[in-house]
Amino acid sequence: MKLVNLSMAAAAVCVLSTSAYALKSEDRTVKGNYQVEYTKAPGAVNSFTEMFTEAEVYGRLRSNMFWWDVDNAKNNSTADHNVWGLGGSLVYKTGYFHGFGATVGFYGTVPMHDENVFPGTTTNYTKMGKDTFHTRADGSEGAMGNFAEAYGEYKNGKTNVKVGRQGIDSMMLATNDTKMIPNTFEAAVIETKEIPDTTLRAGYIMAQKLRDHQSFHSVIAYDSDSKFEGNDDSGAHKGLSTDNIRARGNGDVDPEMILVTAQNTSIPNLKLNAEYVALNGFFNTAVVEANYKIKLSDAWILTPGVRYLNQMDDGAGYIGGAALSNKLQNKTGASGGYKDARNADGNIIMARLVAANGPLELSAGYSKVGDKADIIAPWRGFPTGGYTRSMAQVDWIANTKNWAVKAAFDFGKAGLVPGLKIAADYENMNFDDAKSATSGFTDRDIFHVDAWQTFASLPNTEFKFRFATVDADPSVGDTIDYNSYNEYRFEINYLF
Repeated sequence: MKLVNLSMAAAAVCVLSTSAYALKSEDRTVKGNYQVEYTKAPGAVNSFTEMFTEAEVYGRLRSNMFWWDVDNAKNNSTADHNVWGLGGSLVYKTGYFHGFGATVGFYGTVPMHDENVFPGTTTNYTKMGKDTFHTRADGSEGAMGNFAEAYGEYKNGKTNVKVGRQGIDSMMLATNDTKMIPNTFEAAVIETKEIPDTTLRAGYIMAQKLRDHQSFHSVIAYDSDSKFEGNDDSGAHKGLSTDNIRARGNGDVDPEMILVTAQNTSIPNLKLNAEYVALNGFFNTAVVEANYKIKLSDAWILTPGVRYLNQMDDGAGYIGGAALSNKLQNKTGASGGYKDARNADGNIIMARLVAANGPLELSAGYSKVGDKADIIAPWRGFPTGGYTRSMAQVDWIANTKNWAVKAAFDFGKAGLVPGLKIAADYENMNFDDAKSATSGFTDRDIFHVDAWQTFASLPNTEFKFRFATVDADPSVGDTIDYNSYNEYRFEINYLF
C-alpha cells in the first residue's frame, strides 16, 4: 500500500528525528523539538531602572503548513485536509537586579486555510495540524494569541527559581513547540547545580496550557463539557474526566503536580537521570535512565542507554479505568483485554544503542509496555521519546512492543552541502490485539523523514520539511482501513 511512498523516501535515507540539530542565531539556539535556549541574555544590572533599560526583546516569525492524505476517508471522522498557520512570538527579558528578573512571552497564530469541519456538523476533522490555530467548541478554527510565558526569576550562584508561566522540559514534560505556540505550565520551579556534577530540580505545577488552547487548565482532567477547556492531548486519559473525578474521585479536577528531577555525571562517560511525578489522588510515576558513552575508535562513539518507567496507581484506575480511551470506567476485573480494569499500575522498559561518527548518527531502540494499564503522560514529554516513538504516535499503550531504527546525517558538518541535514526513522508498533477494541490502536509501520536547510544568504532562517507515512491495520470491526495516511509538513522559522 505504501511501497511507492516508502521507496521514494528511502532514497533520502543516507540518513533521525531525535538528534541534537538546532537553528542558531547570535542570541538563541532552537533545538530539534523547538525548545529555545538563550545563548545571549541580559545579565546583572546596577539598579531597578536598568532592569528595563538593559532588557532584550527576542522575535520569531513562523509559517507552518500541513497536508494530511488519508487512505480512506470516514464520514464524520477523518478526511483529507490542509492547514496553514502564520504566527510568531515576542519574548521580553529584563536584566537581573540583585538576582531578580522577569520574562514575558506573547505567542500568536492566524489560520490561513479553509475550515476543516464536516458540513452540517461541529466535527472538526483536522488531526496533525490542529495546533496551528485555536479550535472553538463549534468546530470552527480561529486565531489565537496568549501570554504563554510570564514568570519572575531569581538567580543566586548556581541556584535558579522561576515562578509563573513557563516551559518545563524533562523526560515526562516538554515545551514541545513544534507547531506554533509552546506547551507551558503555571508553576514554581527551583533548580540547583551546587552539588558537583549534579543538577537537582523541584517543581510545583498548578496548570497547563496545551499548544492549541487559549487558556490554562487542569494538568490532568479531560473536560466533560468541552474538551478544549481541559487536557485533550493525544496522550490524555479521557477516563479522568471532570465528571468522573467528581463522581468517583476526590472531586479535585485541578490537582497540583509535584515534579522532581535529578541528573548526575560524576562517573566519567556515564549520565544518570531520575524523575518523579506525583498527582495526589491519581497516580505517581518514577523514571530512571542511564546512558554510557564508549569510545570505539578515534571516529566512532557508541552510547548504550536504558530507561525504566513505573506508574503507581493512587486512584486513577478507580476513577477512569486502566485504558486511556475511557472505555473501562466502572468496569471491574478483567475487561477489554486488560487484566484489571480499575488498576492504573503500569510500566515500560526501554533500551537503545546510539552510534555516532562526526556528521552521522545511527540508533536502534526497543520498548516494551507492561501488560497492565496504559501509561498516562499528557504533558508532551513522551515516555518512549528518544527510544522508539516516531512523529505523532502514541506507543505506550499496555502490552505494546515497539522497535525503531533511526539515522541522521549533517551534510554541512560533512562539508558536502552547507546548511543541510536529513534525518529518518522507521518504527514498528505491535499492539496487543486483545486490547485494540478498547484502546482504539492497531498494529502499524511508520516511516518518517525530516530535512532542514539554512542558507548563508538568509541568516537566522530555517526551512524544514517533514514527511510521514503510516501503514496501519483496520480498527476492530472495520473491513476498511481508516487508520493509514500520508502526512506532509513544511515550516519556515525566522529569528530576529
